[in-house]
Amino acid sequence: MRRAVISLGSNLGDRAGAISAAIAEISRSAGVVERLSSLIETESWGFVSHPFMNQIAVVRTPLSPVKLLDTLQSIERMLGRTEKSGGDKHGRPVYHDREIDLDILDYDGVRLESPRLTLPHPHIHDREFLLLLLKELNINL
Repeated sequence: MRRAVISLGSNLGDRAGAISAAIAEISRSAGVVERLSSLIETESWGFVSHPFMNQIAVVRTPLSPVKLLDTLQSIERMLGRTEKSGGDKHGRPVYHDREIDLDILDYDGVRLESPRLTLPHPHIHDREFLLLLLKELNINL
């Protein structure tokens, strides 16, 4: 079993309910949720929109990093996410409102860079709310 640190966010509909449902699905299909940070409200990051609810989960998982990513993306679709953030024609990120957003921040210290997945997550240190929640859980990435 490996330790994965997963961020959860939502800025549409029942935000706290979507995060709770995602945690239940992660427990069912990805591994054991060992710890959860506080659930906090934050401003959107990378675009102007509705505030987000955010939380971090520490999960023990038997899944490989890519299989965990596939599982998290399946959970996102199950909970209503229809569009992934992407890039514009100049390669700049374009973000969207979302019912649920699940990101792998860290996978047991593994370093990985592929077209589908970069570990650790490349924007951890740009997002103050992630640093705050990681500090709460006493996790240094």
